[in-house]
Amino acid sequence: MSNSDVTSHTTEPLGAQFGRRSALRLLALAGAGLFAGTTRSEAFMGFFSSYTNASPSTLQALRIPADWQATLGPMLPSYAEFLRKAHLKFVSVRQLIEPHTHIRGMVHNSLPPRSMWPNVRSTLKVIDSLADRLDLQVKDVVSVYRSPAYNAKCPGAKSNSFHMRNNAIDIVFPCAPGKVAAMARAMRSSGMFAGGVGRYAGFTHIDTRGNNADW
Repeated sequence: MSNSDVTSHTTEPLGAQFGRRSALRLLALAGAGLFAGTTRSEAFMGFFSSYTNASPSTLQALRIPADWQATLGPMLPSYAEFLRKAHLKFVSVRQLIEPHTHIRGMVHNSLPPRSMWPNVRSTLKVIDSLADRLDLQVKDVVSVYRSPAYNAKCPGAKSNSFHMRNNAIDIVFPCAPGKVAAMARAMRSSGMFAGGVGRYAGFTHIDTRGNNADW
């Protein structure tokens, strides 16, 4: 071994050594997840894909107005990318984000905290399956996440609303809300999800809280 080899080995920066060790531990965890089964490995990969940062160009690609970022903040591109990865067929990312720009009584709504982003996944899947069974595109998204302050300004909203957990969606289809609610309840009865179905005059509420509720 030459002197240069010895010098190169012994003078490696301590931070680089720790960085390499951390990377190896991460790879080891990923490998362990793969051997633990499909569900765990998918959850492991889903965690990282859910929290991938995105560039502002994401907004342009998804036809989201640039001025929404001034309202919703720098996390908007990443949240838009998170929603895009749900690969929804019957509702657009723009439709899902627009309710976060709403204002009631001088109170602005906001994006959900990052820790709550995954909460909406199951409800999004139900909405897309519901649209498929109705053979209709979603016409409008009335509400998704509501900040506590914004929720307090919504007429009739409960103080423990599942909208504040990013787990509920109020939607409009180009058909009677009664038809939408009936189809959602039929899906729920077949075991596709457990949650709340609320029928209103102009929209339908769907959430995946884990227990069934109707109104």
